[in-house]
Amino acid sequence: MRLVLASNNARKLDELRALFADLPLELVAQGALGIAEADEPHATFVENALAKARHVARAAGGAAIAEDSGLCVDALDGAPGVVSAHYAAVDLPAGADREARRRLQDDANNRRLLQALEGVADRRAHFVATLVALRHADDPEPLIATGRWAGEILVAPRGSGGFGYDPLVFVPALGASVAELDAATKNRQSHRARAARQMRELLREAWALG
Repeated sequence: MRLVLASNNARKLDELRALFADLPLELVAQGALGIAEADEPHATFVENALAKARHVARAAGGAAIAEDSGLCVDALDGAPGVVSAHYAAVDLPAGADREARRRLQDDANNRRLLQALEGVADRRAHFVATLVALRHADDPEPLIATGRWAGEILVAPRGSGGFGYDPLVFVPALGASVAELDAATKNRQSHRARAARQMRELLREAWALG
């Protein structure tokens, strides 16, 4: 079964392919089919994921899966939330490649988060990933899975791995920031992995896969 991912993020595609490896699925990115990215105007992860999945399912004429994810900080009433990827306003150079632009945005986001939490004692936070799968664009029964990964916001970045807020999120259970974890550990423990494990079981049960 072909399942089109509503993203052109190569890392996300690789992670989901690995996590769904035991299912009879061909997971392809929307860009491979010439499908443009959808708008994400909503205030919640589930609404944005559903909008992206519907957009891609309609364009592809078949099954689709979408994810919306971000970081929610308790002391900031859940911010940055759905705007995690673009939390800070930054002028990105037009000529820079995708990875260079992402690094500049990540650095700006991390600086803004540290500024917002300056002097704040409550550093609790959690990553959230919500996955939505549809058999077709008008599927009345979307499959919805959500993973949460709890941590604390550090006062300064630690580690050189990962991306996004990984250097700032310390996971007490592992004694390390997310950016200090090896890829295998992160892929087992992450919010995306937790959501994907839930989704894998939903696909088996509801779509009779596997």
